[in-house]
Amino acid sequence: MSLPLKVRRLGRQPYAATWEAMSQFTNNRDGDTPDELWLLEHDPVFTQGQAGKAEHVLAPGDIPVVQVDRGGQVTYHGPGQIVGYPLIDLRRAGVGVRELVNKIEQSLIDTLAHWNIGAERLEGAPGVYVAGAKVAALGLRVRRGCSFHGLAFNVNMDLEPFHRINPCGYKGLAVTQVLDLGGPSRLSDVEDALVEEFCRQFGFDAEPAAPILPELPARVAV
Repeated sequence: MSLPLKVRRLGRQPYAATWEAMSQFTNNRDGDTPDELWLLEHDPVFTQGQAGKAEHVLAPGDIPVVQVDRGGQVTYHGPGQIVGYPLIDLRRAGVGVRELVNKIEQSLIDTLAHWNIGAERLEGAPGVYVAGAKVAALGLRVRRGCSFHGLAFNVNMDLEPFHRINPCGYKGLAVTQVLDLGGPSRLSDVEDALVEEFCRQFGFDAEPAAPILPELPARVAV
């Protein structure tokens, strides 16, 4: 039997408020809380993971740099990029952290295949690549057995800010996007395929949810 997955298409959102919302959602959820997938765009921002090194931020200029509690090094978020936050109870879904990463990567690879774009993983460098150029980055956190943070999928954006950092901590790493690879320019078209492939990987049944950041009641300490 498929598990329900609430899919929220949130449009353009500021980073800090979204981070706070998914952190609180994870803190306050219980064993009956349905899993969710948030799809959105962020205002321009560089985010630096927990083990991130300052030397990988080369010249941020007018784009803010935010230290966050996910894995990985520095990446860029901006308009024209799909950011996906899978808020999943891993025990209920029957997956461990490594399998979570693999399934997210596979859903991205299978999404790109809709437009005959051949993508792959690179050993030791989480994310998805086309001909050695990164098209999607991953940075996750698991708390109380539940995932938050997630993926960044370049579709139709200004790639210049990636030159201001060592993307994901790799000097000179090439970055690409769906439009430049022959895919569509509309984020909604790519989101449709991504939701389909994500649900296929995890055995979810997608349910559209209101395009608002949800708030769960605070858990009572026991």
